[in-house]
Formats: sequence, C-alpha cells, structure tokens
Amino acid sequence: MSDRNIVAIANQKGGVGKTTTAINLGAALAQAGHPTILIDLDPQGNASTGLGIDAERRQRTVYDLLAGPESLSECAIDTDVPLLQIVPATPDLSSADVELSQTTERTRLLRRKLDRAPKGSIILIDCPPALGLLTVNAMVAADSVLVPLQAEFYALEGLSQLLTTVKQVRQTANPDLRINGVLLTMSDYRNNLSQQVEADARATLADLVYPTVIPRNVRVSEAPSHAQPVLDYDPASKGSIAYRKFAAEFAARLNLVAEEV
Repeated sequence: MSDRNIVAIANQKGGVGKTTTAINLGAALAQAGHPTILIDLDPQGNASTGLGIDAERRQRTVYDLLAGPESLSECAIDTDVPLLQIVPATPDLSSADVELSQTTERTRLLRRKLDRAPKGSIILIDCPPALGLLTVNAMVAADSVLVPLQAEFYALEGLSQLLTTVKQVRQTANPDLRINGVLLTMSDYRNNLSQQVEADARATLADLVYPTVIPRNVRVSEAPSHAQPVLDYDPASKGSIAYRKFAAEFAARLNLVAEEV
C-alpha cells in the first residue's frame, strides 16, 4: 500500500450520488480492512448525518481543519463502521469561501493538513456541488478525482466543466492530479436513456469509466434516513452488492492489497 491515497469525490452538479458514493465506498473499503478517513467538505454535512454523527459530536470540524491549528487526527472521529473515521461538517463551512479567500495560500489549506495524514490511510473527500474554493482545496490536496456521473441526459455535458477545472489545477497547483475514474450512478436499465448515457460515456471516456454501475435502488435511498451506509442497512440489496463490487475495482486502481470486498 502506498503512503498516500487521497481521492476527491467531485461533481459540480448536485444530486448525482456523490455523498452516497463517499459514504458507501468508505464503508466498503473499511470493511475490507483498509483504514479510511472521509472528509465531509460539503457545508450541508450530509455525509456526517448519513454516518450517524449528530450535532453534539461535531466539536471539531472541517472548518477547524482548514482555518485552525487542529490536525487531521484531532478532527477525525470514529463512526459506527470499524476502521472508518470522518471529519464532520457543519453549516459554518458555508462561509469558508468568503472567510478564507484572503488567506495566504488559500488553495493549499487542506493539502498542508493532509500531508501529515496517517501512513497507509485512504482519505476520501466529499466535495460540495460547486467548483469553488473548497473543491479547489480538495483537488490541490488530492492524488486523484473520482467523478460520480448520473445516468441522465445532461451528464456528459456537465462533466466537461469539471475536467476543465482538473486541468487548471494540474497546470497551476497540483501537476500530479489525475482522474481516478468515472462512476455511473442511479442507473435504471429499464430506461433506454440510462443505457444510452452509459454507452456514450464508455465510448467517450473508455477505461476511465468503472465497469460497475450503481443501480437506482430504494434501499440506497432509505439508508441515510437510518444514519447507515446501505452496506449495513441492507447488505443483500442490489445497491450494496454494486458498491462492494465498485470498491474492489477502486482498490485495484489504487493498487491496494485488498481483502475480499
């Protein structure tokens, strides 16, 4: 296992399964024996809520990590999933773009903290659905970007804007940043459009698109209201099976020594 595996999970379009992917990928990797830290960089704090972190437990947050002296280990807290920790978010993070805009090296705030990440950890960053300062911080800190892509009509059109941002970050602040891959989400094979979007994505992006496709599944939608990953909420559901398969593919791309996922 390499010493550094930091992956930003990003798409400027909301509602594409980004946070759902962050939660369930993190859970699947942890269940496979990989220590994983999920950084909730979205002011909505949905990843924190989805993992059962109530407001009282959010004493140190991503905002403290970015703006304060706290280290990653001081801000990360345990979840109910063994080996999965989270740095939670609160609505305070929504003002970060403005408050941190005058800070020296404002795009490298997260990178400075993650450079001291625990050896061997996998760090997943759940980015907000916007290409602002928070997302740029994630891309500057990350080794690669994972893009959840909903199987819908405008999906590929929106992807081009994100890839442009990745290119700009690579040219200016993080020359080693790469695309980890594209994960098709919320697919319904009864729908011809889903099949067409998948075909177009694979024709355009080739091997960047993960083999596994996450289906539209009611159990995946229900799990956050129970503050659990779908892997715990309903391990036998189609969504759980798909996320475990995807996690195995993800681990292979990072050359992780994986147990059975």
